[in-house]
Amino acid sequence: MPTGASAPGVEERVGAPGDAAVPARRQPPPWHGQGAVIAAVSAGGGIGAAARYAASLIWPQATDGFPWTTLAVNVIGCALMGALMVLVTERGPAHRLARPFLGTGVLGGFTTFSTYALDVRHLLELPRAAPGLACLVATPLAALAAVWCASALTRRLLPPGRWQAQRAEGAPRPGERGHRAGEKEHRPGEKEPRAAEGQGCR
Repeated sequence: MPTGASAPGVEERVGAPGDAAVPARRQPPPWHGQGAVIAAVSAGGGIGAAARYAASLIWPQATDGFPWTTLAVNVIGCALMGALMVLVTERGPAHRLARPFLGTGVLGGFTTFSTYALDVRHLLELPRAAPGLACLVATPLAALAAVWCASALTRRLLPPGRWQAQRAEGAPRPGERGHRAGEKEHRPGEKEPRAAEGQGCR
């Protein structure tokens, strides 16, 4: 009924769900409950950055030479990341702070692709095109190869996790119930589903 005075006997809806007057429920901010994760990432990042700085002190590189230290740091970090992802995602449940601390924190602070880009630009400006282009091409290829090799080696060396054992026994993965989309799962104790509708209809 149009707004205005309500007719006798007609109840006016005030503040019903869906009305514009009802304020929407506030969503919590994205950082709500993330204090432990942020602390883990911060601590891991400090450790990784300190390790990378130590590597630059132990193996200093010439300003006009090939950046071997940066290349080695990035390749080692990518290899460790490949092994870590297998461990935390395929070999059973890991602590919820393991991936933020080790992956985003330690290895994120250890690897330095910004320094890689700066080294390439520096070599090309000298100009030293040959080592600059070599670094430009070799670093991503070596990093991808390190991730792939470390992941494959970790899968081969470590025993399979609980999920792999279940898959080997033929058990479906969680969320894979039902053989075809739209097919209802038949549970023990339930009656067998009837023949497809339409059969026997004349």
